[in-house]
Amino acid sequence: MGKITALTRQKRNPRRINVFIDGAFAFGLAEITAAYLRIGQTLSPGEIDKLQGADQVEKAKELAIRYIEYRPRSIAETRRHLLKKEYPEPVVDQVLERLEAVELLNDAAFARYWVEQRETFRPRSKIALQQELRQKGIERSLIEKAIAEVDEFAAAKQAVEPKAYRWQTLPEPEFRKKVGGFLQRRGFGYDIVREITEALWQATHSDEE
Repeated sequence: MGKITALTRQKRNPRRINVFIDGAFAFGLAEITAAYLRIGQTLSPGEIDKLQGADQVEKAKELAIRYIEYRPRSIAETRRHLLKKEYPEPVVDQVLERLEAVELLNDAAFARYWVEQRETFRPRSKIALQQELRQKGIERSLIEKAIAEVDEFAAAKQAVEPKAYRWQTLPEPEFRKKVGGFLQRRGFGYDIVREITEALWQATHSDEE
């Protein structure tokens, strides 16, 4: 058993508390974990282990929150990030459960966000979006819902149109090769590639007729 003789805030991080036992520094805790400690309180080795375990969960949670504040993340992405930082799997499981409970992690919302961002800034085919979301660890059913309303023709046109106008001075075969290759790399199928390429060739050379 040991008696708490002091509780002080850390200078570098006031949200963490230094715990002194029997006159000597013992360990640091997150403020929320140390909230119920009092000077004069005695702690058994088991209670100390429990406090330090809870603190590890708090540290992992704070790390995860910083990670998802940068941009929304999937559950699998967040898990990989925490495991890479060498947090034990039981700690990671607790953190993910907490963040899911308060909707800071939500794979359905993440999938919608990902598709919306792609449609706005870097349009992709449905197949390409499926592949990207699978890499993020999203379940198939959530992927299908997220991409259900994607208009592949509109996405393909939006993706390549700015480049097509820069390529309009090229000979027709090279123009078609450039447009087609670009769209294929974005995952668009043959029919859409052919239709878009023909439409853009006509649009960029309509004044030549």
